[in-house]
Amino acid sequence: MRMQQLRDVLERIAECHLEMQSLYRRLHSNCDSARTRLMLEYLQQHQKHIADTIESYIDDAPKQMMDTWYENLEMGRFKQACEAIVPVASMTEDELLELHLKLDNRVLGYVEHLVEKAPTGEIESAMSDLLRVSKTQQHRLVHSVARMEDI
Repeated sequence: MRMQQLRDVLERIAECHLEMQSLYRRLHSNCDSARTRLMLEYLQQHQKHIADTIESYIDDAPKQMMDTWYENLEMGRFKQACEAIVPVASMTEDELLELHLKLDNRVLGYVEHLVEKAPTGEIESAMSDLLRVSKTQQHRLVHSVARMEDI
């Protein structure tokens, strides 16, 4: 049985976003398409912003809430999954979006587990808000990419 404080779990989620940023930086250096490189630059900035926002949330949230313990949370080997992705020079915007959504949905799955296993109503509400905001950002990203294709 693995016990983790909410603070540690949220820090791990922020780390997942930084690992995605690192992956996109690595893909950018091996990409031939100018449009895909542009999208990779945006995704790098976006992942950094999300990680910073989560870290700010941790700093600003009530200590008692951040000190709450969770049981049996498994977050998998996200870093290894990112590192295992082999850069392809010919990656298209659609392939990149598919990859991003796969990774982003994995992180959203972690947040969904936080909602489902929340030990208090206050934490369930806070994690539900985090999940809602994350899904909204994901939808906006997909729409932005669709508009980018029209340019």
